[in-house]
Amino acid sequence: MPRLLERSLTGLFRSRWGVALVIAVLVLAIVGVGRIFSDGNTAAPITDRVPPGPTASIDPSHDDDGVIVDDDAPPSPTTSPGSAEPEAVAYAFAAAWVDHKNVSAETWHDGLVPNTTQDLAAELNGVDPADVPADKVVGRPTLVPIGDGLVNAVVTVNSGKLTLQLVAPDGRWLVDDVDWEGS
Repeated sequence: MPRLLERSLTGLFRSRWGVALVIAVLVLAIVGVGRIFSDGNTAAPITDRVPPGPTASIDPSHDDDGVIVDDDAPPSPTTSPGSAEPEAVAYAFAAAWVDHKNVSAETWHDGLVPNTTQDLAAELNGVDPADVPADKVVGRPTLVPIGDGLVNAVVTVNSGKLTLQLVAPDGRWLVDDVDWEGS
């Protein structure tokens, strides 16, 4: 008996019609089980009239579309007294990032840690410095203020651009994210 069942199922699943039949039976079974366990309430047919409700309209003669656009520039980054400016932190991180030749992963990581958040330091732990695609910082960081306590720094290196996201949770700037774009 098991051999007959095996041959029947194999034959059934080898044809398109057999697979279609199995899928149709499964769909009908699911719908049937759903109807058995439903509470009997059915949704209103699509053809029923929708009760009138509030309608939204716009006044084309009114120029205000309701969108508020802030024309103010993002705030300039602020630093606690005695802490490094975001540009200096970005440059120090980039210089340590490209310093990957003839050093162990641990030494390379230790060079990055003073300028990173704990989250980024944990992310970079165990990274092979041989995978760093640059060897030299070519330009000074360009700062792009995003908000209060948030700045992007773009650092040009010999093979592309390194974009660093810096945060200042306590007035001390730290690199929180690294993005690489090859040239």
